[in-house]
Amino acid sequence: MSTSNTAQPTHALNVDKARFNMIEQQVRPWDVADSTVLGLLNDVPREAFTPEAYQSLAFADLDVPLSTPPVEGESMLPPKVQARVAQDVAVKPTDTVLHIGTGSGFMAALLGKQAKSVLSLEINPALAAVAKANLQRAGITNVDVRCADATAQGFKACEGQAPYDVIVLSGSVAEVPPALLHMLKVGGRLSAIVGNEPMMRATLITRASDTAFTTEQPWDYLAPRLKNFPQPSAFRF
Repeated sequence: MSTSNTAQPTHALNVDKARFNMIEQQVRPWDVADSTVLGLLNDVPREAFTPEAYQSLAFADLDVPLSTPPVEGESMLPPKVQARVAQDVAVKPTDTVLHIGTGSGFMAALLGKQAKSVLSLEINPALAAVAKANLQRAGITNVDVRCADATAQGFKACEGQAPYDVIVLSGSVAEVPPALLHMLKVGGRLSAIVGNEPMMRATLITRASDTAFTTEQPWDYLAPRLKNFPQPSAFRF
């Protein structure tokens, strides 16, 4: 009796099915139609950027913890959020990108696959090391992960490759710091989730000229806070 050598392992089939369902049931319904972004979600192995303890959640529609036990504010944003951000900023092959909040490196991988280069900053040394290893295993060589507090000394760590075509904040902030806006090239785009609970808005800011910026807020999502970003004054005159 002969046996076939072409059958795939059940685990591989389950992962492929889970990835397909993630794209079709979570990402597309969130108005993500860009073929490049959808292709990246299929090609970049999200499970390889998910901590082993949470592998069963790699394709789930939720914030996945990045450490055991979970640490507040340290999580991998859901696939639909990362995909929508990638679509909104529309990275081109000639773009230089600043990414704040590396986490496990998955968003940096999506950006790196589209951009000329990415500087990705992570405040947690352990996460920065994990992200570097994950990106290396994925064969993504144009992402420079640095362990740094992006906000320190007037965002000095962010200046490395400025001005940027794209800036992505992988987390929420109370407001977008002007220092980051002024690191955008004319025509550059910044993506952040802005506001306070219970209302946060995905915010896409484009530098229209040296002195003018345009702002769109196309969707809502409650995202964990990025650490040490300034809070606006509670007083208004």
